[in-house]
Amino acid sequence: MQREELAAWLRLTTARGLGPRTVRRLLARFGLPQAVLTHAVHDWADCIGEAQAQALQAHTGDALQPLVERAWQWLQGRGAASRAILTLADPAYPRLLLETEDPPVLLYLEGAAPLFNVRRFFPEHSMAIVGSRNPTAQGALNARQFGQALREAGLSIVSGLARGVDAAAHEGALAARADAATPATIAVVGTGLDQVYPRAHEALAARIRESGLLVSEYPLGTPPLAANFPRRNRIISGLSQGTLVVEAALASGSLITARLASEQGRDVFAIPGSIHAPQSRGCHALIRQGAKLVETAQDILEELQLAGAPQPAVPSEPASAPATHDPVLQALGFDPASLDALLDRTGFDTATLQLRLLELELDGSVARLPGGLFQRVAGA
Repeated sequence: MQREELAAWLRLTTARGLGPRTVRRLLARFGLPQAVLTHAVHDWADCIGEAQAQALQAHTGDALQPLVERAWQWLQGRGAASRAILTLADPAYPRLLLETEDPPVLLYLEGAAPLFNVRRFFPEHSMAIVGSRNPTAQGALNARQFGQALREAGLSIVSGLARGVDAAAHEGALAARADAATPATIAVVGTGLDQVYPRAHEALAARIRESGLLVSEYPLGTPPLAANFPRRNRIISGLSQGTLVVEAALASGSLITARLASEQGRDVFAIPGSIHAPQSRGCHALIRQGAKLVETAQDILEELQLAGAPQPAVPSEPASAPATHDPVLQALGFDPASLDALLDRTGFDTATLQLRLLELELDGSVARLPGGLFQRVAGA
């Protein structure tokens, strides 16, 4: 992309009050941005309305040039071989996203250099994994295991780089042994790509750049604004053949992603959990509404009709005999339980039970939850 072409795209996409739908109307009426900008204000007004036409007319000079310079320097700067800005007119624009109702006009990309060398950024098969920012230990483990298993079966894992389930899914995909010709994982963020949010995920973002892809529709310099994160969810679901919700409360951004996936005609999957856990209620609601209940990665592959994919290492419960017959684990089951409840179930004295719980916690078989509860961790 030449600088003049970039400037024309940025003028359209960063003018105040012009969202993707408005810009697409201009492109449909007048052609590519440089052609759009040759028309008079009254022509634009006939297409998008007077107020928005005037906003586009005013978006030049001091308002526009810093944005153009920043984007141009970002493209040309260190590591430029692994950066790109895709437009709706680019043949490399992801087909799955293009098929949705509201595709972004521009996509900023940063990631693994081999993907950029052949301009094959987006895979044929991909799965979104989303869920709670504050998952249970079991939820985080499920996200990681499903991310790794599905990646090893040939899918790229799409998520949002948020805390909790998102991060665990990305980590699982990065840990998988899989073909490097496709991105291990795709992180769709709600900021400009010149910053990372949350800051605690800078190291994770750096690993994704090495073997995956960071994606944003927001101009460089865009801070982490609250309204941007629900909006980016349509890209997470739009880049994916299906969306897996691992854990989610009833009022959860993950349910927004699931709804968008359903509206886009994509499959929605959910992992059931304890009836006592708030993080399971969103998944149970989705299952009641028709989402496909998932217990193993193979369930997803069969639903997507990817029978020829490599068989994943399916997440499962611990199989060791000591774990199976441990009296504390048997008493705990798979629902969260309090210390008092476990004292009643086991008949142990407090000191003995606390010592055994600490041993199980240290070996990863039990997790301590807020509120003084304990939960068995399956598959640890």
